[in-house]
Amino acid sequence: MVILRPSIIQNPCLNACDLVSFGIYSKPLEIPCLKSRNGIELKKLRKSSIRSSLALNPVSPEIFQENGSATKKKPKGPANSCPFSPLDFLERASIVYGNCTSIVYNDISYTWSETYTRCLKLASSISSLGIKKGDVVSILAPNIPAMYELQFAVPMSGAILNNINFRLDPRTLSVLLQHSEAKLIFVDFQATSLVVEALSLFPPKVQIPKLVLIEDDDLNNKSSSFFDNKFHNNYENMIKEGDSSFKLITPDSEWEPIVLNYTSGTTYAPKGVLHSHRSAFTMAIMGIIDWCVPKQPVYLWTLPIFHANGWGFCWGMAAVGGTNVCLRRGHDASSIYEAIHQHKVTHMCGAPVVLNMLSTYPKRQPLDSPVYIYTAGAPPPPAVLDRTESLGFVISHGYGLTETGGPAVTCAWKQDWDHLPQSERAQLKSRQGVRMVGFTEVDVVDFETGISIERNGIAIGEIVLRGGTVMLGYLKDPEGTSKCMKNDGWFYTGDVGVMHSDGYLEVKDRLKDVIICGGENISSVEVESILYKHPAVNEAAVVAKPDKFWGETPCAFISLKTDAEKMTEKELRDFCKENLPLYMVPRTVVIEDELPKTATGKIQKYLLREKARSLM
Repeated sequence: MVILRPSIIQNPCLNACDLVSFGIYSKPLEIPCLKSRNGIELKKLRKSSIRSSLALNPVSPEIFQENGSATKKKPKGPANSCPFSPLDFLERASIVYGNCTSIVYNDISYTWSETYTRCLKLASSISSLGIKKGDVVSILAPNIPAMYELQFAVPMSGAILNNINFRLDPRTLSVLLQHSEAKLIFVDFQATSLVVEALSLFPPKVQIPKLVLIEDDDLNNKSSSFFDNKFHNNYENMIKEGDSSFKLITPDSEWEPIVLNYTSGTTYAPKGVLHSHRSAFTMAIMGIIDWCVPKQPVYLWTLPIFHANGWGFCWGMAAVGGTNVCLRRGHDASSIYEAIHQHKVTHMCGAPVVLNMLSTYPKRQPLDSPVYIYTAGAPPPPAVLDRTESLGFVISHGYGLTETGGPAVTCAWKQDWDHLPQSERAQLKSRQGVRMVGFTEVDVVDFETGISIERNGIAIGEIVLRGGTVMLGYLKDPEGTSKCMKNDGWFYTGDVGVMHSDGYLEVKDRLKDVIICGGENISSVEVESILYKHPAVNEAAVVAKPDKFWGETPCAFISLKTDAEKMTEKELRDFCKENLPLYMVPRTVVIEDELPKTATGKIQKYLLREKARSLM
């Protein structure tokens, strides 16, 4: 049995100061952990930063001053070096919030004490199937109680958790399952035919994983008898047959992988991202601190849990004893508003497409009390932020990737901004912001030299990150890992941004989405933000269309609001001419009923680029 580990690369201080002792790297790091980008920065850090002094001088053992003499002391021991893991949050929740509601789903509800017991018993049953430490267990399910419980139960069994988008096509799903070498798959009843078809595509000699069916008694919907012989057991039986006294399998090191998440962006090349227990712990803590989540919030699950473990809030809600309101249909405005009113929801997360959906819902009404909503996944247009906040939602905006476990940067709000006009506040809130508390560093660097760009809000470069939530690496992909996790100690995101004079980051585009028209760089996000200001526009996406003369020109794909007056392509182009430089105005406008999106709400630009090429 082989425990999954990331590729071995020389990569200082992306997510650690010393990885050698944990077996991640093969030899001691030879580069200072905190490597600055130029001499001036390095000089400043040496003078003013405690962190830089520790990183630039990794001396062991540590030296302490006692009564004027230097005394050597052992830097760590069993009492102070317990591995960080988010699994600890659940046991604590069962003690502190034992009788409080942990999960609500239609007519079903559990307490934190019950959730802890159910997860222990489930972990026991998973282990009894021969699943060993380091094996991969996959899950295909929407945001239902089973999906939440499995975020704890699978790693409690020692296995590596692998949430998969259940809206994938059978071919892609088959590829991911073979790549991960999953030994066991939990399958929601609505995804049974998808999984069975995906497994039928396995090569003859590849071992087929065992299947466990997740039924939904609340919907009174069982799998058909055709699939009965395909499944080893069902979910509730696994819990019933489990041992409540099972001793959960804790990590020997916080650097052991806890999850394998496949990227679900706008491209068609998903990669397996490995995160450690330490990374998951840090992400959960960062999220609740940065978002100022109070004890016992009521959290609505509109963000798919399969997307970066719900950005870490699966574990974070256990840390604060929150009530998890599960929602099978997380992208339905009617269901969301109903749940908000019924359960008195206080917090929720979602991509900007969710904000747009809520703010354009025909039956929308101002909220009875504020609902804090955290958005990330794509740069939100200021017009969408403005409309959503006018209904009573209080928006926080973050930026991150699957590779960082979720948001690593947030638009930390300043009280001085409260007095600005609403349009200016929305413009400021659309910026991605500064590193979260607990993250290490954010920068924007020149594409060629790797040196920090000028902080003027104009000069563009590639966004680079480093901190405790950066991934261990891509599974079975050392080349892909080394391309983005370089020897200079930074994770290269492939995103284009600017840094404002106040130190706030603003994402301009994906590197591959920048349109080069006659030598001019055009940010598709900037053009889209103007299109969203038009009262008839529901969704907008701008991509490059090949052009024999200009090389590339902007091509806009638009969907209109249901109650909007009929618009023409010419009218939309004229609107852009009034608000944009001429070279940025889309030469082509295509009106669609709906734009293609991933399950997490990101518009699939690779499909639109293909369509734009066909328009030549």
